[in-house]
Amino acid sequence: MDDAAIVRERLVTMLSELKKVEAVDQASGPLQAVDAVGKLKSDVVILHIRMPAGSGPDLMRNIKADPDIPCPTFLILTNYPYLEYRRACLEPGAAFFFDKSTEFEKVAEALRTISATS
Repeated sequence: MDDAAIVRERLVTMLSELKKVEAVDQASGPLQAVDAVGKLKSDVVILHIRMPAGSGPDLMRNIKADPDIPCPTFLILTNYPYLEYRRACLEPGAAFFFDKSTEFEKVAEALRTISATS
């Protein structure tokens, strides 16, 4: 989930070109994201740190706390690549933390790594 439509569109395009990606969904807020992850049984969830009505770290905690949702791999894609934000995302379980402006292409690389190990 990202608050910028252009980033979401770019992600959808990139992800749809990858093998083993079966579903790509977007959520307009944290509650919709938890619902979508639960329905899709998502293997990977890409989040931003700041979201309307919530945060990436809070969303990770909410998903992990729901016993009906298998825990996905979390990937953070952000404009806030600062150490304190990295820590705030890695602590609740982000496996990857990327700066949107300099590491966007690493998302595809990370997903290939994830799919190779699953």
